Amino acid sequence: MYRNDGFRELDREESLRRLATATVGRVVHTRQALPSVLPVNFALDDRGGVLLRTSAASELVRAVDGEVVAFEADAVDGAAHSGWSVVVTGTASVVTDPAEHERLTRTGPTSWVPWPQEVFLRIAPQRVTGRELVGGRSAYGIHLPLPSCEAHVPARAEERAD
Repeated sequence: MYRNDGFRELDREESLRRLATATVGRVVHTRQALPSVLPVNFALDDRGGVLLRTSAASELVRAVDGEVVAFEADAVDGAAHSGWSVVVTGTASVVTDPAEHERLTRTGPTSWVPWPQEVFLRIAPQRVTGRELVGGRSAYGIHLPLPSCEAHVPARAEERAD
């Protein structure tokens, strides 16, 4: 984050607490040398790892297993100009231990689109960052006015001629 950009930095613990309240996030990975973003449902493990449940044959598994990825989730209130965002960056890997897979089948995230053969992906949290904006207040403590729709509408040509 940049100094005085109007956001408050969240520490790791607060970031993980916020992340635990979200149900959907986005996995950011590389696909054919370009950034790719995929919305997913998820859960957190006890160490702040992000757990995903997906088809064993999914393109996501092939794309991210063993790779460094980012995972982002947020909550936004557009009317109040407030919200938070948390990013977890780390290496994604398929859970291969049979006992852990069985445990996660009972306690881990459920798939919104069940498949006959599912795997769990874990993103190990090497870096956790978060930030929050509350009610349009800047880092200077100044309340920023809500934008007016009229202020952003250009005048018609005949009105500018006067």
